[in-house]
Amino acid sequence: QVQLVESGGGLVQAGGSLRLSCAASGRTFSMYAMGWFRQAPGKEREFVAAITWGGGGTYHSDSVKGRFTISRDNAQNTVYLQMNSLQPEDTAVYYCAVDRTVNNMLKLPATVAYWGQGTQVTVSS
Repeated sequence: QVQLVESGGGLVQAGGSLRLSCAASGRTFSMYAMGWFRQAPGKEREFVAAITWGGGGTYHSDSVKGRFTISRDNAQNTVYLQMNSLQPEDTAVYYCAVDRTVNNMLKLPATVAYWGQGTQVTVSS
């Protein structure tokens, strides 16, 4: 059974940093793309970042580009999201995602194969 477990969320002041982790288990994900989405109250889930299976390609949404960085460790089946210069508008539940291709995360998020349970990130002003 595939399981994605996020950690690292919490409460931080504006301008602060957090590092999210997502540990995958149940199979080997080294050939899968991994990514992060977020959903703020009253809003739809939105793409944040994704990384190809080899780690050579990374994608970040315009709203986080330059502040957030996605990375992965295939030996640990783990994907990370380093979040710097956090702002109140970054407040959301952050979800880990795994799929065969980055393209699905970018263009067809409803088809993403695996999701984590989410971790809350709250940024106070």
